[in-house]
Amino acid sequence: MDSRDIGLLKLRSEIPSAIVSSSMSNEEFFQNKTIRPIAKLQNDLLVEVFKHYIKKHKNMFYELSIEKRLDYIENTVHKDMKFRNSLKGIIIGQFTINEHRQYAKNSSALNKRMISIVKEALKKSLQLLEYHFAS
Repeated sequence: MDSRDIGLLKLRSEIPSAIVSSSMSNEEFFQNKTIRPIAKLQNDLLVEVFKHYIKKHKNMFYELSIEKRLDYIENTVHKDMKFRNSLKGIIIGQFTINEHRQYAKNSSALNKRMISIVKEALKKSLQLLEYHFAS
């Protein structure tokens, strides 16, 4: 393992609720061992990137009810492919070489898991997306 990989792994925190066992599927194992810790590490950046997205789209997000804001997050992450790819890049850029090799074997299924985790992280950070915090 090279120094980049060692450094990346040191940055990640343990997530006690992200259980890892030999009985789970490869995708679930990768999700809990790699994607969840990276998403936690990158959470502040993900929120900041979404704030920038909101600004770029004329702050319409702030005029919506809470329920509509959750829908906005859902729709944005699913339908705006450029933005979605940017979010994936924020996660994938933190993979070690070995993790990327594993990811490449089943990227389609892992992308779905990754986007789901990112979407939930943004929804949980809804309070940080309030206008007075976002400015």
